[in-house]
Amino acid sequence: MCELFALSSLHPASASFSLDEFARHGGISGPHKDGWGIAFYEEKDARLIRDVASAGESPYLEFIRNNRQTSQIILAHIRLATQGERSLHNCQPFSRELGGRVHLFAHNGDLAEINSAEFPLGRFHPIGDTDSEYAFCHLMSMLEGLWLTGHPPSLQDRYQIIREFAARIQPLGPANFIYSDGEYLFAHGHKRTQPGREGHHPPGLHYLQRTCTIPQPDNKFSGVNLNYGSKPQEVTLLASVPLSDEGWRPLSEGEILVLSRGTVLRPG
Repeated sequence: MCELFALSSLHPASASFSLDEFARHGGISGPHKDGWGIAFYEEKDARLIRDVASAGESPYLEFIRNNRQTSQIILAHIRLATQGERSLHNCQPFSRELGGRVHLFAHNGDLAEINSAEFPLGRFHPIGDTDSEYAFCHLMSMLEGLWLTGHPPSLQDRYQIIREFAARIQPLGPANFIYSDGEYLFAHGHKRTQPGREGHHPPGLHYLQRTCTIPQPDNKFSGVNLNYGSKPQEVTLLASVPLSDEGWRPLSEGEILVLSRGTVLRPG
């Protein structure tokens, strides 16, 4: 299955990847050679890099290593194609504008029959042909009313829509996803393939919280290299499977996390 990664931090941090290593870690089998993408938020906009090249062979990896783009919200996705051809328009994260800001979405799993009348799209339409992008367009149609009032919606209102969306897509198949509107980062853990077991089982996502009171050297995880900068930091990391031997916490089936500036919030 695909791999998800995200970061939320109090102060801007940077991340670079060894995508082959990242895709293989944790005993996950499969080539993960069908494209990848990473996004760095810059206030209401995002620097988005996607490539259909095989993980580890993309020339953009060297660019990311040599140009430490920093952000308080970072999303990344490594693709193992299960629906849709191997092409740029099927690489994640996906992005859309709503309410004068960029919204980003990445999904891990298979959502059978998502493209039905039960999941209307409104004015948002997929560019590619994946279930993941279709689900994102449906989510955007659900969120649209909140963002067209002339001012940002409350966290509680956003959370309620995300929770409703997650409940709608769970019956279709594995529904692990990460979504951000540039202010908050939402993560939904469901289920995925697990080493040594048939079928799909929770957990689908894990998270790790860190507090750094003094400047830290680069932090090397399995396939991910992080730099938290020179200020005291609060950081929360999300990943499909743990990237280190630290105390990563699995999300229970259907659990939703809301992150802001490195902190886990508890709306609702």
